[in-house]
Amino acid sequence: MLDQKKSIWSWAMYDWANSAFATTVMAGFFPIFFSQYWSANVSGVDTTARLAIANSIASLIVALLAPFLGAIADKGSAKKKFLFTFAFIGVIMTGGLFMVHQGHWQQAAFMYVIATIGFSGANIFYDSLLPSIASEKKIDHVSSLGFAMGYIGGGLLFLVNVLMYLKPEMFGIADGTTAIKIAFVSVAVWWALFSIPIFMVVKEPKSEITNLGIWKAIKGGWIQLANTFKEIRHLKVVGMFLLAYWFYIDGVDTIIRMAIQIGVALEFPSSSLIVALLLVQFVAFGGSLLYSLLAKKIGAKQSLFVGIIAYGIITMVGFFMNQVWHFYALAVAIGLFQGGIQAISRSLYSRIIPVNKSAEFYGFFNLLGKFAAVMGPGLIAVVVLITRNASDLTIGTLQLENMSIRYGVLSIILLFVIGGLLLRRVDIEKGKEEVKYLK
Repeated sequence: MLDQKKSIWSWAMYDWANSAFATTVMAGFFPIFFSQYWSANVSGVDTTARLAIANSIASLIVALLAPFLGAIADKGSAKKKFLFTFAFIGVIMTGGLFMVHQGHWQQAAFMYVIATIGFSGANIFYDSLLPSIASEKKIDHVSSLGFAMGYIGGGLLFLVNVLMYLKPEMFGIADGTTAIKIAFVSVAVWWALFSIPIFMVVKEPKSEITNLGIWKAIKGGWIQLANTFKEIRHLKVVGMFLLAYWFYIDGVDTIIRMAIQIGVALEFPSSSLIVALLLVQFVAFGGSLLYSLLAKKIGAKQSLFVGIIAYGIITMVGFFMNQVWHFYALAVAIGLFQGGIQAISRSLYSRIIPVNKSAEFYGFFNLLGKFAAVMGPGLIAVVVLITRNASDLTIGTLQLENMSIRYGVLSIILLFVIGGLLLRRVDIEKGKEEVKYLK
């Protein structure tokens, strides 16, 4: 049954579980540790490019697999099985970072790529379970609850990890380097432990065909995927929304993945970058819940415009930041909008897709999101390398250094502009009618 509290909270707990990877690893310690330990004695420009390329490779692999895996999962009622498989991969690779020695940046990047594939791949099947636990009336709230739980859960573990890093003697740890390695293990344990409720409690709707073997499921997945490409011609609203989402969520994902590395390249203190990331987590907890109220008041689509405009402004302001407090201010601003724009995008999409093909359609949803995450970090890498010799800039009394990094940041605004313009053409009510027509 829909809207059962036990199922909703068990589903949301997976966000609590896997967000530890997004915070401690992806956004927090991995970029810092990659720069200062695994890729030590390498220029900030080259290290930024290496990390951007690693993120792009991981996203590209997930993007290529997503629709096909979604089709198989729908055909064989295997959403939870695939969720478990990808989460298991992510947990093992994250814990394995503990064993990577200094200077071995290639090994660290490889394990990070595989862990990110596990994280992103599992999210396809996590998202696809949303329509089976929440009605349209509550789906914005439930989606936002998931992100809010993720921010507070990931933030709490990250806070402990930060204390381990800054005060290792309090935990009986030798030094900060060892503390970060232990933090990677703590993420793996946290992710595995708090994933248990979704597997134990949440019920997966059965497909019309049950007891499919894996090979029949694969064959059926290929056929269903081919049929969906045909159907998408009739789902013009879905296609337009996905195209808009592709661009604007690229900017969001790129900022999430690259913000700390950009701060490192701009030579902000590591402790300040960590504090800024903590600010994002705890502000985003409340921001995600408030955003669901905003969507209820002005509508999901209009609330997305608010987030896109806010991110455009954040990107422009980011170009000029040269003080630590600027980074803190941007962290608060990002926190206010980050969870909301992700949550409302996810719930709005669920309104215009066939429920019986949710994993497959969320496969396309994640495909474009991950292809965007290929484009975003890749765009930064290209702009940074092209402008690596750019001269410092003086605007009045404002002195701006590391201009190649700043130009890389500024390039992201293009994605928000294009995404916003495309979103204007999305008619949600028409999309609901198109889905009824397919049924």
